[in-house]
Amino acid sequence: MNKRSTEISVGLFMALGIAALFVLSLQVSNLTQLGDGDGYRVNAWFENIGGLKTRAPVTAGGVLVGRVSAIDYDAERYRARVTMTLFDQYNQFPLDTAASIYTAGLLGEQYISLEPGAEEDYLRAGDEIALTQSALVLEQVIGQFLFSKAAE
Repeated sequence: MNKRSTEISVGLFMALGIAALFVLSLQVSNLTQLGDGDGYRVNAWFENIGGLKTRAPVTAGGVLVGRVSAIDYDAERYRARVTMTLFDQYNQFPLDTAASIYTAGLLGEQYISLEPGAEEDYLRAGDEIALTQSALVLEQVIGQFLFSKAAE
């Protein structure tokens, strides 16, 4: 009987380990919140989005205020259009709000950070954020550094 209880204990331990890995993988891939919820969509144009993906967080002051809902490339503007769904309770972003792409964490997850401006009118559904800062591409920075050192 003692051998049987040891086998059950080991089995439960393994099941808990597998469940913990599953939850961790959901957290890393941003799939813990499956529903987009209610919100309004705004667009921003970027020269380079780096590794930004749909469902990436949109934050303001470190607080989650929305998610990236779509990423497209416009062949006429030669820029990437990022559509963000901002949650309804955060409906007072000024028209001159700036959007920047940053990298968070050790895994290099990219997100959009919004920096509110000073306009009195607010963003509404379908509006565009004019002030954007593209993602910092590490390879370009290293290349520029090496090129400048070679020129010296």
